[in-house]
Amino acid sequence: MSSITDPELTGNPSSPPIKNANERPECFKSTLHECLFVASTTLSVAATSFLLGSVTVISSFAGRDLGMTSAEITWMNAASALSSGALLLFFGSLADLFGRKSMFIGSLFLFAVFNLAAGFSNTGITLDILNGVLGIWSASMVPPAQGMLGVIYPQASQRKNKVFACFSAGNPLGFVAGSIFSGLAAQIFSWRASFWLLAIVYLVVTIMAFFTVPNDAESKVQWNKETVRRMDLVGTGLTIVGIGLFCAALSLGADAPQGWKTPYVLVFLILGILFMAAFVCWEIKYEYAMIPMSIWKDRDFSLLLAILSLGMLGFPVFSFWVALYFQQVDGMNPLLTGVHLLPMIIMGLLINAVAAFVLHKISNKQLMGVGAVAYLIAFVLAAVNKDGITYWALLFPALCLCVIGTDFEFNVANMYVVSSLPLSRQSIAGSLVQTISRLCTAVGYGIATAIFQAVQKSPSTSGYYANNAAEPYAGVFWFSAAVCGVSVLLVPFLRIGTQGHEQKDEGMAHEIERTIAEETMIGPGSPVGNMRGEKGTAMEEETGLDLNRTKT
Repeated sequence: MSSITDPELTGNPSSPPIKNANERPECFKSTLHECLFVASTTLSVAATSFLLGSVTVISSFAGRDLGMTSAEITWMNAASALSSGALLLFFGSLADLFGRKSMFIGSLFLFAVFNLAAGFSNTGITLDILNGVLGIWSASMVPPAQGMLGVIYPQASQRKNKVFACFSAGNPLGFVAGSIFSGLAAQIFSWRASFWLLAIVYLVVTIMAFFTVPNDAESKVQWNKETVRRMDLVGTGLTIVGIGLFCAALSLGADAPQGWKTPYVLVFLILGILFMAAFVCWEIKYEYAMIPMSIWKDRDFSLLLAILSLGMLGFPVFSFWVALYFQQVDGMNPLLTGVHLLPMIIMGLLINAVAAFVLHKISNKQLMGVGAVAYLIAFVLAAVNKDGITYWALLFPALCLCVIGTDFEFNVANMYVVSSLPLSRQSIAGSLVQTISRLCTAVGYGIATAIFQAVQKSPSTSGYYANNAAEPYAGVFWFSAAVCGVSVLLVPFLRIGTQGHEQKDEGMAHEIERTIAEETMIGPGSPVGNMRGEKGTAMEEETGLDLNRTKT
């Protein structure tokens, strides 16, 4: 077993970093090689939302064909989100310990295989189970993908900004792309073709990844008792059970016999919260914590994830219900629904390109502010929409603006989080962002479903929404606007500047990274942690740098 000061555990690169961080990394033979690698990682982070978008547009058709109950149709959406959200941190830990390349390629391949199997489902239960398994493989491919990006691009640079902008685009655009292409496949063939299309896409991505993913630069740990301790199995168990029960309660609450008052829903919800609280307490005390709790002491780190979380309470809810509005109120088929969501893809590609070129030039606090305000305006526009108002007047600008919000916030938060953890914890960094996003998606979906059903049962007979089919959808969009309004209020407290500059003093930058990694891996109470505290104070006084985060 490697000692605690080995490169793989302290976060230092296994080989000296290139002098110019804006040059192509030496592990790539050409720019095309690099682009194909980045494309494979982007499609990996898009897998879950791609699957969710596909299921959204085909659920009614699959349900009718297989004779599924409403609960079984609901679990088509919930199963993958539940399994992926519960297992992300665990897979992040495994990737950091045992290597990322084989785990990444294997996950892509298994995701393709089980999509192929899902297309042959003959019962609703089988389809639900396979969707849950697909969530597992979509969760296991994201941590190694982001971990590899963090290791290959360890230094802040404009090139890193561009790469992470591409990577960040996968999550928000996956839902819309899944909706459009699956809608097209379902329209031409059947709902089964949607899963087969995903199988073909990810089989191609698997082959592409096999030839383009560089070998792991860091050595893998050996399997022994110490390795088992570093896997943090107790923390993993608390995470899986806590998030699983919590998400299950939110998924089942709206359709349970007595709604949210149903005993098993309340038990799941309470137990889920207790297990997640126990996870936090365990991580604070455990020597080899899965998530170093000291990172939350960085105010900007905590505020960025809080703002991102509020946005993710609203964005997936808006995406799902606006697609439902097109189908149920406007009577659109799956293909036409996807076409009306197309502005999200076009705008998303444009905004991610902009983000790649401005992260190092414009204050990221301002970018977060623009994103939060764009969210708020988009959801208000959607909320005041009524049946009879033209698509171009309100919903079209709402679809464009909401993507500005999610892309700016994801890019800024992603760059900050991966820069806050050492190289040996890059997969955990990616898992943390994705887990928070998916947990917020589940929470937002549960709350929005309750709001939708409550408004639907008691429609207005007077006022702005009187006797209008858009009223329950408006209730959901007002919820999205409310939570994003809170995120706007948090932005002024951020202190983050630009991101993506090369360090002027490389020696000092590496020393800072090393000392942060020592505290992260060992903890402030240990001998090394105590030495870091004394050295850190002196360094801060001498340089004026905050060792928890280098700001520009």
